[in-house]
Amino acid sequence: MQLGTRWATGSAAPASVPAALRPAIAGVEARGLVGHWTLTWLEGRAIAELDAGWEVVQTASGDVVARPFED
Repeated sequence: MQLGTRWATGSAAPASVPAALRPAIAGVEARGLVGHWTLTWLEGRAIAELDAGWEVVQTASGDVVARPFED
């Protein structure tokens, strides 16, 4: 896993956040959730995790999925 970057909800996502993830991140934030996002990379795919319990992932096929964390 490669560590990316961190930013607060409501602020502009850093340039390192892939464009494909940005609409899903905005959708999660539109739910009124607040906290900090952490961008990481796993097997070359971006994962943005919100410490309020959500993640936005890019699947192996390139699809972007926003979902609550799974325990």
